[in-house]
Amino acid sequence: MTLCLAAVLNGCASTPRGTHDLGLIVERASGSVALVETSKQSRLARIEGLGDLSHAHITYSRDGRYGYVFGRDGGLSKVDLLKQILVRRIIQSGNAIGGAISQDGKLIVAQNYEPGGIKIFDADTLDLISEVPAYYAAGQRAKVVGLADLPNQQFAYSLFEAGEIWLTDLSDPLHPKTQRFAAGSQPYDAMVTPDGRYYIAGLFGEDALAMLDLWKPEDGVKKILGGYGRGEVALPVYKMPHLRGWSMAGQDLFLPAIGRHEVLVASTLSWQEKTRIPVQGQPVFVMAQPDGRQIWVNFAFPDNDKVQVIDVATLQVIQTLNVGKAVLHMEFTPRGESVWISARDDNRVSVYDTRHFQRLETLDIQQPSGIFFTNRSGRIGF
Repeated sequence: MTLCLAAVLNGCASTPRGTHDLGLIVERASGSVALVETSKQSRLARIEGLGDLSHAHITYSRDGRYGYVFGRDGGLSKVDLLKQILVRRIIQSGNAIGGAISQDGKLIVAQNYEPGGIKIFDADTLDLISEVPAYYAAGQRAKVVGLADLPNQQFAYSLFEAGEIWLTDLSDPLHPKTQRFAAGSQPYDAMVTPDGRYYIAGLFGEDALAMLDLWKPEDGVKKILGGYGRGEVALPVYKMPHLRGWSMAGQDLFLPAIGRHEVLVASTLSWQEKTRIPVQGQPVFVMAQPDGRQIWVNFAFPDNDKVQVIDVATLQVIQTLNVGKAVLHMEFTPRGESVWISARDDNRVSVYDTRHFQRLETLDIQQPSGIFFTNRSGRIGF
């Protein structure tokens, strides 16, 4: 009895919380993140002091306990989801847009605009280990985009001004080894297929995508979907598509067409275009549910109050939802029974049932943007 009483008084009798049910939502205007849980569709806490989160990305430790927040101001923050506190924050560059964690969970890698390149940190301490400057000509560094973690302690990323894809091996993090590949004009973002085999970068400067087979990198970059906009007048691009939100469903790849009101569908067997699906506006995120049955699409201005749902079996839009002002991001729960959608200008995140398309819950979140659930910790390229 004495031991039980002591446990209660010390706060040790509370039921431990698992991390796989948790997530962080970026509050872009206040430099904070909201800690949420998906099963109860509830908000647990706000963690503040994370700097400029006007463009932010979050990756997670292997066990999902720690979130690593990459801010626009070059800030890198480590957040403890169980203690609901900021563990450490450093400023590691002048301008950054994201990062990733290594396969073994020991390294955090930040991708930087200014100065261009990547930096490698110890995941426990956030101490700097090494860096790879993105020099592509004498005295010139390129912006790094599309950073993705890969098997075997490797990372792939694109250099915007250089028109290159770099593949860096961090098996020995003190001595990175990098291979360079010509990619095409202005790669601006990228994705990795779920099995970690193909790294595919979108090209802003030409109607094509650049694909590197990571099983056979010596074969170099192959252009796919070349000329998808040939003969058409492109519309002004109000917001760059986020290619990390490209999706694979079955044997098909779904991706946004830059400057067009279309979702492109390509076969992953031939890497040739199969069809195009007309949609409401210019797609930003094109995201597949975990079961691959449906694709959810949000849009750039002026259609950024809507989300459309594509049925993969018929390749038809089957639902249009009026979600709220300035929809920025979507995230599916691990098994895909619901999707969380941020509406920045309405200061809310809505939770929708993916079967019946009904709004289940609304959470008051200050200018929400990116939504990141901890199940990302077990996925390649996230």
